[in-house]
Amino acid sequence: MPEIIFDTTVLSNFTLAGRLYLLRELYPASAHCTGAVVAEINRGLRKGRSGLAPLAGITDSGWPTITEFATPSEQRLYELLLISLGEGEASCIAVAAHSNYVFACDDRLARKEAMRLAVPLTGTVGILIKAVQSRLVENFVANELLQEMVRQGFYSPVTRIE
Repeated sequence: MPEIIFDTTVLSNFTLAGRLYLLRELYPASAHCTGAVVAEINRGLRKGRSGLAPLAGITDSGWPTITEFATPSEQRLYELLLISLGEGEASCIAVAAHSNYVFACDDRLARKEAMRLAVPLTGTVGILIKAVQSRLVENFVANELLQEMVRQGFYSPVTRIE
């Protein structure tokens, strides 16, 4: 299974729908995020986003693995991406671009930058499809999860997982 690096939005969508455990089941040993993503989560918690409480201390158990820049070129790419992206998105793309990780993100601009850099992509919808294909959830459950995510504020490009 390829390594995957999660942006804040994907982690938040699954958390707000009460199904963060699906990400752990799909990516038990191949999940990553950056310290910038953890910082974004912590800022959300401090601002009172109580629905994100299950993400508090998310990396304490070692899942997902915190992955930071390994080379100066990753740091330079991060700094360039900060011109148009948030810290979490920019850090994840910089790591993914140099590590061949799949970037899990729903933000349109971040996805566009990742495509420009030939970074493999997935997002909330793609992960829900993978959960159905892996038989972790039935299709109707994935549709219910998607609708709950939309109720929680996720802008989905589709209305159903089919």
